[in-house]
Amino acid sequence: MKAEIIISGFGGQGVLSMGKILAYSGLMEGKEVTWMPAYGPEQRGGTANVTVIVSEERISSPILSHYDVAIVLNQPSLDKFEPKVKPGGILIYDSFGIINPPTRKDISVYRINAMEKSAEMKNAKVFNMIILGGLLKVCPVVSTEGLNSALYKTLPERHHALIPLNMQAVDEGMKLIEKL
Repeated sequence: MKAEIIISGFGGQGVLSMGKILAYSGLMEGKEVTWMPAYGPEQRGGTANVTVIVSEERISSPILSHYDVAIVLNQPSLDKFEPKVKPGGILIYDSFGIINPPTRKDISVYRINAMEKSAEMKNAKVFNMIILGGLLKVCPVVSTEGLNSALYKTLPERHHALIPLNMQAVDEGMKLIEKL
């Protein structure tokens, strides 16, 4: 199994860290992974995206032009990456940042109200973990156990007390995501 994933949104939404955690999760499970971030000098507030490939087999190239899964967290990202999802692929979006929803009929489209849920949980920083939970529900490229291990590996030790909250956010994302 191989999943070619693009995650895109505004800087500050946790796009790059979401990709890093996903890649580390794959590593923790012995899978082949690539992680390629792309962002402008205005990392906070500007657009950012990251390409992650998780595979059981060796990965020939980290450079992609089309994706199995696109996670888009704002309108510019949706406009750019919706056409680049392979037919039969998956597009996941947070309704908060999208004005004109996806229109393609040859892909599976999922909505997740992660911004609302993170506000309800009174912690904006779990937004990206809610999104990751939704991804793992519809495309289980890694396990939640691998994700939990990756959090211990990627987060500084001073933040390890927040890992249970992050895993709760993953569970919430799994419950929230809905196919349109």
